[in-house]
Amino acid sequence: MEEGSCRRLERAGGGARCLSAAGGPRCARRDRSDRIGSQRHGNAGCDLPAAVDIQPACLGLYCGRTVLSVNGSVETYGDCGVCPRGQRTDDNKICRECMGSPDRYDWLYLGFMAMLPLVLHWFFIEWYSGKKSSSALLQHITALFECSVAAIVTLLVSDPVGSLHIRSCKVKKLSDWYTMLYNPSPDYITTVHCTHEAVYPLYTIVFIYYAFCLVLMMLLRPLLVKKIACGLGKSDRFKSIYAALYFFPILTVLQAVGGGLLYYAFPYIILVLSLVTLAVYMSASEVESFKDLLVRKKRLVVLFSHWLLHAYGIISISKLDKLEQDLPLLALVPAPALFYLLTAKYTEPSRILSEGGNGH
Repeated sequence: MEEGSCRRLERAGGGARCLSAAGGPRCARRDRSDRIGSQRHGNAGCDLPAAVDIQPACLGLYCGRTVLSVNGSVETYGDCGVCPRGQRTDDNKICRECMGSPDRYDWLYLGFMAMLPLVLHWFFIEWYSGKKSSSALLQHITALFECSVAAIVTLLVSDPVGSLHIRSCKVKKLSDWYTMLYNPSPDYITTVHCTHEAVYPLYTIVFIYYAFCLVLMMLLRPLLVKKIACGLGKSDRFKSIYAALYFFPILTVLQAVGGGLLYYAFPYIILVLSLVTLAVYMSASEVESFKDLLVRKKRLVVLFSHWLLHAYGIISISKLDKLEQDLPLLALVPAPALFYLLTAKYTEPSRILSEGGNGH
């Protein structure tokens, strides 16, 4: 037997196929007696069993083969298609179960999505409660209780059930959030549907959380408002609940369409929104000095709340990978408020108009 380039066996799905490896390792010499009973394939000297299960390549970015059975080190695979829930494809197009845990950035993203309904609840409660109503504080506490219980229940019903820990798949790129856009069409007629949650469970767990928030709100808030909202009219006391019935569908659509974009952009969204809302609030409340902040405790609560949002956004951007470099960034949290207070007297509209009228 002449010595030639050896062909490499590569597992493809449930069988094997013979691939040429130019410049690969050379086949060892064999005696004539060792080749008795073997079947020669091709001219390169690759010997395979007589029966070979050759399957076509698995097309599509997220299509994979499910593992049907495992016998020792031998795995049997099914047809190429969609991976079951809780699994995603590996580099060999095999569906593997998600056994990892969310990293710090994933938890920060989930915290941001959990804060959205709570912040909106507080905003509309404050907006519709009125200045003479004494029920705003109790409604704020109730909204916090609803969202906290919903978050805990959502973690408990997630896999593994009964634990506050969840197993997840690692997010590799933006397309992992939109697998429905990558269904292949091999013959340009038939579409192979391989849509599954490649970022399990970061996509669906948000919907589950919103559902629990809505249910708890409908069970608790109407009874509370009916009992304690004496300072409001009959038509106004339930407006914060009606507002929630509007913004929950909006948040659901936002997560369904822009979940991947929010995952990568939420730290910057937090910083921008917190800066804008703080400036609008202080301007509307006519806060122009440190003394104006101390007049009402509510202003201090709003200020500290914005500072917490600033800190959350900075932590989300830095991820606190290097504490000695990232922790000093938290010193920038009070900077926007201090800048506003120091420059408010120079930008007061009445002063600008008076100076303009005097020709300065």
